[in-house]
Amino acid sequence: MNDIAVARPRIRHLTSVHRVEDTRILHRECASLVRAGHDVALIAGRPPQEPVAGVRVVGVGLPRNRIDRAFRVAWRVFRAARRERADICHFHDPELIWVGLLLKVLGCRVVYDVHEDVPLQIMNKWWIPRYVRRFLSLGAAVAEWIAGRVLDAIVAATPTIAEKFPAAKTVVVQNFPESEIARRPDPVPVEERRYAFAYVGGLKAVQGAREIPEVAAALPEGSRAVVAGWFDDEAVERDARASEGWPRVDFLGGVSHERAIAAIRDSVCGLVIDHPISNYLDSYSTKMFEYMACAVPVVCSNFPLWARLVGDADCGIAVDPLDPRAAAAAIEKLLRDPDEARRLGANGRRAILERYNWENEFAKLDALYPRLGQPHVRKT
Repeated sequence: MNDIAVARPRIRHLTSVHRVEDTRILHRECASLVRAGHDVALIAGRPPQEPVAGVRVVGVGLPRNRIDRAFRVAWRVFRAARRERADICHFHDPELIWVGLLLKVLGCRVVYDVHEDVPLQIMNKWWIPRYVRRFLSLGAAVAEWIAGRVLDAIVAATPTIAEKFPAAKTVVVQNFPESEIARRPDPVPVEERRYAFAYVGGLKAVQGAREIPEVAAALPEGSRAVVAGWFDDEAVERDARASEGWPRVDFLGGVSHERAIAAIRDSVCGLVIDHPISNYLDSYSTKMFEYMACAVPVVCSNFPLWARLVGDADCGIAVDPLDPRAAAAAIEKLLRDPDEARRLGANGRRAILERYNWENEFAKLDALYPRLGQPHVRKT
């Protein structure tokens, strides 16, 4: 007598752009799905490699340049998804929209995970000529409009992004940290921490890469900062390293998620001074929540959305991101008043445990896949 078993769907996350170790894709979404018992692998534009954080990684090779990434590597991502016999393909890059549409035509259920407001993001890419930016931004808006109506589901990283897609098939899964981080005991008292501030993440000009060492230079003598991240522009890196404050920065480069958390926890506060460009004004920075989870105060750009967040949670200080001395003054205030730094840090930790945590967000992602339809049935 044959038993009928309903197989769990093969879920494959796809990216040609992001690093394999991307916090949202690998450490949050894929690793959480594996722990929940799903059949998950990550297909990425990277060399083949061993599993990372418990997630099987299918590498399809590194791109030679942006054009190669958008076409040859994207095609390899598509072919890998077909070889994997994926039931659900969950992709993370706008340049994979055509791959997602093709997979949909071939019978796969497809999810588009939208990390950024792509049309606005394109308009802020200074290295693209302005007239080309407008054309590409319009093209991205049209492609996303089609994706929103043809694909099975949209996962939006922020409520603002979600507003651009059909509500019936869109779920907001925000990039909040794991509550486990917030439950860890403080490693050392505020007064004994090695660094005045930490910065973790990308080091683009619009993310304050030039201002960060200037903030370090304006701090009291003997103060040091720690920066963990990666430059994407050689000119910006040269300027940062030539800054008067760079000798005060311990630069770790790209490090593991755990190493970055350790650096934050050894700092009096966390810094995030993104510039006031359209793509940042209406979206949260993941770094803010990482700092809050580590129970360190946040010194952040004074965008209305960010100022309201740190004000409501009473967990930090908002400053003009283009004024390094203003950021340095806020950090110096915390250095001089460790009790206040402790209080703000504790408030941020509490906000993570009660509201801004990955467990709450993952529940929404975990509930999404069953709504896409039953997986195929296998006879045993």
